[in-house]
Amino acid sequence: MRRSMLFLPGNSPNILINAEYLGADSIILDLEDAVAPTEKDGARILVRNALTSMGYTREKIVRINPVESPYWKEDLNQIIPARPDLIMPTKVSCKEDVEQVSAYMAQVERRNGIEVGSVGLLPLIETGLGLENAYQIASSDPRIVGIFLGGEDLTADLRCQRTKEGNEIFYARSRMVACARAAGIEVYDTPWTDVEDYEGLVKDTELAKSLGFSGKSSISPRHVSFINEIFSPTMEEIQYAKDVFACIERAKAEGKGVVSLRGKMIDAPIVSRARQVLEAARAIYGIGLEEGGKGHE
Repeated sequence: MRRSMLFLPGNSPNILINAEYLGADSIILDLEDAVAPTEKDGARILVRNALTSMGYTREKIVRINPVESPYWKEDLNQIIPARPDLIMPTKVSCKEDVEQVSAYMAQVERRNGIEVGSVGLLPLIETGLGLENAYQIASSDPRIVGIFLGGEDLTADLRCQRTKEGNEIFYARSRMVACARAAGIEVYDTPWTDVEDYEGLVKDTELAKSLGFSGKSSISPRHVSFINEIFSPTMEEIQYAKDVFACIERAKAEGKGVVSLRGKMIDAPIVSRARQVLEAARAIYGIGLEEGGKGHE
């Protein structure tokens, strides 16, 4: 699961050394915004060495520079041989951007004896054009595991103010979720950028979850535990999901075609949500349907 994804600057060796212990499900080693042009070469070497020597057990994502920059190919030349789990291309505005990155990744994989397609893609959508092309991007390449909303750059491109209330990105969030789900992939929310505002972080994260996001990114390790908790099913939710399946099994045994639980009809959407809760519980806690439940009509 990717409940939380933590951005880490690729030019900071002390942070890279401690990345494993910061609590995020995934770490994003950044070669783009966090790294000045004069430090790009050094950051690539640091990130490459960290990937090959630190023994990270967290999912490893590397954010590369955009395709219109002179840096992205060398990013891939250095990083792909170090076997990251995912590459995050930035400023993705159309499916051609993804296709270009994926094709060059294949070249680097072949040169290094790596199975083609073994490194995935998580495109960062942060322009108005990218937002309008979100479904095309999401469905453009089999490497893609999800799409990712970049709220700060998007609002700059839209020429609007980025606010804590987030009304200016409500459409973007809703569209991203719809396009990702239509493409059958995951979708991840933009970071909360006020490091000290935990109340705002919680509200923003709860909103993202309510809209259907799979998880949320962070620029601060102090935000990770809040995000993990919000994107984890509660014990009450897990028990209800178990009860849904127990109720279905009981109805089958009794030959009943109509199923109800706690006075509410159990239809396909409820079953689907219950299955999602149990899959998440299994991934996070090792708890699943096998523990059973008590169905109550």
